[in-house]
Amino acid sequence: MLTISRLAAYAGVTVRAVRHYHQIGLLPEPERDRSGYRIYDAAAVVRLIRIRSLADAGVPLARVQELLGAGPEEFADGVQEIDKDLRAEIRRLQDTRRRLARLAAGEHLALPQSVVDYLDRLRGLGVEERYIEMERDAWIMIAAQVPHRIDAVIAKKHEELDDPDMVKLYGILDEALDWPVDDLRMVEIADLLERLMIRAVEAGEVGGDDGIDDQFVDLLDSTMAESSPGAARLLAILEERGWKGWTRIERVPADRLDTELPPS
Repeated sequence: MLTISRLAAYAGVTVRAVRHYHQIGLLPEPERDRSGYRIYDAAAVVRLIRIRSLADAGVPLARVQELLGAGPEEFADGVQEIDKDLRAEIRRLQDTRRRLARLAAGEHLALPQSVVDYLDRLRGLGVEERYIEMERDAWIMIAAQVPHRIDAVIAKKHEELDDPDMVKLYGILDEALDWPVDDLRMVEIADLLERLMIRAVEAGEVGGDDGIDDQFVDLLDSTMAESSPGAARLLAILEERGWKGWTRIERVPADRLDTELPPS
């Protein structure tokens, strides 16, 4: 007859593990001697070794009980089912590792790859990191609101970057973060923006359902207006010309569509 410590040693487990197996019902509690100590026999050693072998093979303890009492065919089916579950878990963990690796790059946090690629393109155009960080935060919010549309939206943004006026606008906006509110160059930015807005109107790209509610549009607009001293002034200039809205153009001044704006 064996004590619990000797049983654990023969089976290659700890005494704590033996007690845990008792607690969850995997290893039946043995009789106790007159002194109150558990007394184990050879059958307990065999069962404990089988438990340990199954656990070491990756079988969840919740499934060990059914396999211990299974016949050969049922045991084989059970093992295959566990293997299937383990392979699914491995795929999940591999996907988690890929996500963690992407997070190490920083911008992949809460952003799809299409947006990350777009931000990288802005870097390639020489846009400074502080402005890119502002865009990144806005895209994080937008991507969360319209995840099913974000790739199409970004594809359109890539098309817009083929326009020299858009590239020039990014360059000036980058510099404008430090301009005072009354800087006359704000008019140049307004002219650029208005040219781009007019082209969007003429191309039929203004209006329609963008999938974003009005309150969220207001949030994005207010964030932009508060981003730098000149941002609110720029919006005011455009509103003086009849335009309203930043994230979404809400009013189009018909008289401005035929206005001859300064060339690029």
